[in-house]
Amino acid sequence: MVDTADHAHVIIRPPLAWGLAVLAGLVLRWLVPLPFLPDDLPAGWIGALIFVAALALGAWAIRTMTGAGSNVPTNRPSTTIVESGPYRFTRNPIYLGMFLSLVALSTAFNDLWLLVMLVPFALVIRYGVVAREEAYLERKFGDAYRGYRERVRRWL
Repeated sequence: MVDTADHAHVIIRPPLAWGLAVLAGLVLRWLVPLPFLPDDLPAGWIGALIFVAALALGAWAIRTMTGAGSNVPTNRPSTTIVESGPYRFTRNPIYLGMFLSLVALSTAFNDLWLLVMLVPFALVIRYGVVAREEAYLERKFGDAYRGYRERVRRWL
């Protein structure tokens, strides 16, 4: 049977993948703490500032996407190619916000494990989510998506 559902068929919902990465990092931190920043650095404040920036980027991207009338969840159909807001600079601002938030948590908690978890998280997002979304958008929107992809970088 052919699945004709109108969505990207990602291997995992990105917020779930993010949550699993954070959980794994926190469990590893509990088992074997790995601080990596100098003790005199205000890591909590720096991490908090980075986290606020990550949240702002994600909120801006979600607001822009929903304002254009498209769906954010990966299991719902995309209705348009969004090229405004943060999507002028990156095709994946929500995922960039998620990456940045892992860096923020790693900094705030001064724990290398959370930063290490960025690697498997990034690989899952890049190959299990973004690659599938890009293929879906190209199938659905054709030349309009290919033109956008040529104008705007995947990440930065």
